Amino acid sequence: MKDVFLVYNTSCFYEIIILNYFMSFTNCDVILCSLDGKPVKTMEGYSVNVDRALKDVEKEQIRSFIVPGGNISNIDNEVVQQYLQELKKRNILIAGICAGVDVLDHAGVLSDVCSTHSTDFDIVNDHHVITARANAYVDFAIETAKELGLFKNKEDLQETIGFWKNYNRIQ
Repeated sequence: MKDVFLVYNTSCFYEIIILNYFMSFTNCDVILCSLDGKPVKTMEGYSVNVDRALKDVEKEQIRSFIVPGGNISNIDNEVVQQYLQELKKRNILIAGICAGVDVLDHAGVLSDVCSTHSTDFDIVNDHHVITARANAYVDFAIETAKELGLFKNKEDLQETIGFWKNYNRIQ
C-alpha cells in the first residue's frame, strides 16, 4: 500500500518532513505526487522532483493521503476535491496540516468530522481524518504514524515522543 503526499509549488515541506522521515525509516512505500507530475518549488525554496502526477496514482493502492499547507490555490480545485471525496468514501487515512486542512474542508472531507476547523485543538484525529495547525507538525507526524501503525510498541512511541517533542537524547 502506498502513502501519498500531494505536493505543489509553495507547499510547506517543514510541515511534512518529519512524517516523511518516519515513513522512510519504517520502509513505507511513499509517493510524492503533484497535479501534473512536474517538479515543484517548496515554500522553503527547495526544488523537489515528484514520482508521478496525481492522476497516475492508483487509488486502490493508497493507504494514506497527506496534504501539506502552503499557498493552496493551485490544488484547491474540483479535481483534488473529487479525488479526496473518493478516498474518504473508501475510509483511506486522509491527513492535512495548515492550509491543507482548508483543502480537505472544501472537498467536504470534514463534514461530520471533528477537526482543527471545528475545535480549538492543534491536532485532531477523527474518523480516519487527521488535521493539524502548522505549529503542530511534530504532533502531526506522530499522530499520523500512530494511525498507520508505524511504531513497534508503546516504548518505541514513547521514545519517539521523547526525542522529537521533549528533546531527549538517545544514547
